[in-house]
Amino acid sequence: MIEATYIDHMGSDLSVVNAARVSFGKKREALGTVTTNGVIKTVLHDTDTRLIRYLAKHRHMSPFGHAFASFHIKAPVFVARQLVKHKFLRWNEISRRYVSDKPEFYSPKVWRGKSADKKQGSDGVVDVGDWGDTNWACLMAYNDLLEKGVAPEQARMVLPQSTMTEWYWSGSLDAFSDMCNLRCKSDTQAETREVANQIDRKMMQLFPISWSALTEDESFDTRVLVKG
Repeated sequence: MIEATYIDHMGSDLSVVNAARVSFGKKREALGTVTTNGVIKTVLHDTDTRLIRYLAKHRHMSPFGHAFASFHIKAPVFVARQLVKHKFLRWNEISRRYVSDKPEFYSPKVWRGKSADKKQGSDGVVDVGDWGDTNWACLMAYNDLLEKGVAPEQARMVLPQSTMTEWYWSGSLDAFSDMCNLRCKSDTQAETREVANQIDRKMMQLFPISWSALTEDESFDTRVLVKG
């Protein structure tokens, strides 16, 4: 199962407001807080809400760098290798140089067909029959190498792209919004989009005003689900 588990966060929408207002030697206090689904949310003045939207609209991004979140991601290797490209997010991943326990493999519910009109992407469903023997063969080869004394750092080369990996992923509001603005779109690979959608939903809970301002792309699957 692909999972993006919330770990921790620092700051709130008010952090963004005060990071911007400090330029003028100003500081705001919140009107109060409300708790929704166990998440404490800051209630802002209308002028502060408008300020956040102005900052996002005109790409004044530095104030959004003062609020952070951390997630524990579990996904197949081929998803991780797409998401690691987002360089402004901090990344610490499990290493099979040190871990030699039984690997877990990702198994899709359906196999998607190759898109007929694009170099990448997918379309429709393809019946591939029983393909589980492929992962099993790789696992047997991996275990055989370990039993023969081969170092885990080298034995891992026979494991497939479907091998599940885990990593801690931390970053600021602006860094995560850049990732979600790209990876939540409908033309993103479905498995990668699943990670981004989970993060998108949690960030909307934690920083509702800032996140809404930073991610107003109506093509997001999560936005469609909320509206529907």
